[in-house]
Amino acid sequence: MALDAEIKQQLEQYLALVEAPLVFKVSLDDSSNSKQVEEFLDEIVAMSDQISVEKVSLERTPSFEITREGQASGIVFAGLPLGHEFTSFVLALLQVSGRAPKISDDLVKRIQSVDRKLHFETYVSLTCHNCPDVVQALNIFSVLNPLISHTMIEGGMFKNEIDAKGIMAVPTVFLNGEEFASGRMTIEQLVEKIAEPESVELFNDKGTFDVLVIGGGPAGCSAAIYAARKGIRTGLLAETFGGQVMETVGIENMIGTPYTEGPQLMAQVEAHVSQYNVDIMKAQRAKTVRKSDLIEVELENGAVLKTKSLILALGATWRNINVPGEEEFRTKGVTNCPHCDGPLFEEKNVAVIGGGNSGIEAAIDLAGLAKEVHVLEFLPELKADQVLQERAASLSNVTIHKNVATKEITGQDHVTGLTYVDRATNEEHQLDVEGVFVQIGLVPNTAWLKDSDIQLNSRGEIEIDNHGATSIAGIFAAGDCTDSAYKQIIISMGSGATAALGAFDYLIRQ
Repeated sequence: MALDAEIKQQLEQYLALVEAPLVFKVSLDDSSNSKQVEEFLDEIVAMSDQISVEKVSLERTPSFEITREGQASGIVFAGLPLGHEFTSFVLALLQVSGRAPKISDDLVKRIQSVDRKLHFETYVSLTCHNCPDVVQALNIFSVLNPLISHTMIEGGMFKNEIDAKGIMAVPTVFLNGEEFASGRMTIEQLVEKIAEPESVELFNDKGTFDVLVIGGGPAGCSAAIYAARKGIRTGLLAETFGGQVMETVGIENMIGTPYTEGPQLMAQVEAHVSQYNVDIMKAQRAKTVRKSDLIEVELENGAVLKTKSLILALGATWRNINVPGEEEFRTKGVTNCPHCDGPLFEEKNVAVIGGGNSGIEAAIDLAGLAKEVHVLEFLPELKADQVLQERAASLSNVTIHKNVATKEITGQDHVTGLTYVDRATNEEHQLDVEGVFVQIGLVPNTAWLKDSDIQLNSRGEIEIDNHGATSIAGIFAAGDCTDSAYKQIIISMGSGATAALGAFDYLIRQ
């Protein structure tokens, strides 16, 4: 297969950065899949005199390991690393050749401290925008620690393994043959699962912040930048960097940027935050907030952070339908991401819960892959834009059920059916589906604040004024966790700036 001219031009620039000779150790047979992999690698080799090919026998065919001459790396790609995984392939080339990964010294030390053999296997789809984070993190593990190895497995070429293991969501990671994790994870979260936890003393010894931001999405990052630019001591605590935006594929309403994608946008935002003197604490979760002379934030690990002002930019997560079977079959047919997991349901029957824009967009996307798509909307009419409704109605394999309530998701080791109730007649109906995509909006990540004195509304959103201030002096909030009228990336960024300016104004008046 031939790479297009634009990709080849970009690749040439990266290949010039390769620091040592590399060898593709490739396992091939006479299949058409092997032919594709061979053509792909031959094209790469032809572009650089630093790379050669050696035919070997590996666990999977077609697959290839990227190695330095005379030195194994443990990084194997089974199938073609194209689509969203092309970046993972390029980074692996550079890192195996000797270019250092761009992670903190602390993470490097923790990865290198692992003293047992770990073999990771990550099943991906090439349309999955969450998979590269996991693939790239585990490749870094392999580069830094000779006891760790990692294989990326492209589900389209190894569908037999996907079916045999009942994988219905990507990325799905196996460790030493046992299922280890599923879904998007950051390198910090993966390190937490395999290395010794960070010392509580590291957090307790941080002293007092002027502003502490909780949340790593658009609102939290905006707040951190605005606070740091005031020259005050700023900390940012984030379980994951990027927030809900990481689930967004196409973004076309970011003013000044006609098109971008969620992971790309938040990588740029994180790089922007990193240019300022912000103490970034990743893979950490806040447990409680209390105020006396200072505001204290207790973490799940037992550490306590102290700050003069606090900005809560907690974001939101997908709302659950809360019916039997939803949690039992999560990643076994129940999912939220049609872009990531849609290819796993090719020629299968699926259901989409929700008739808003996200639900109808999901149905349209899935219609090109699935055999049948059933949309279930609770209200008598769809809430999606008319143009989306018309597009969905034109698709022969999309059926829309209005004024219905999902009652139960059924199955054994994976989803096999869904029961819904017609709200007009109270009759029950059964759908034979293997996938259920839940698209009914978001819920703010504020459940842990319900025992605090911070005022929440009936929807669990933090009530704020036009300065971003909450009901407690010195505590501010921003973004999708608040009672703002609209939930948009650009609005969250603006509200983060408002909260930071509000916190600064509060500080100078104390």
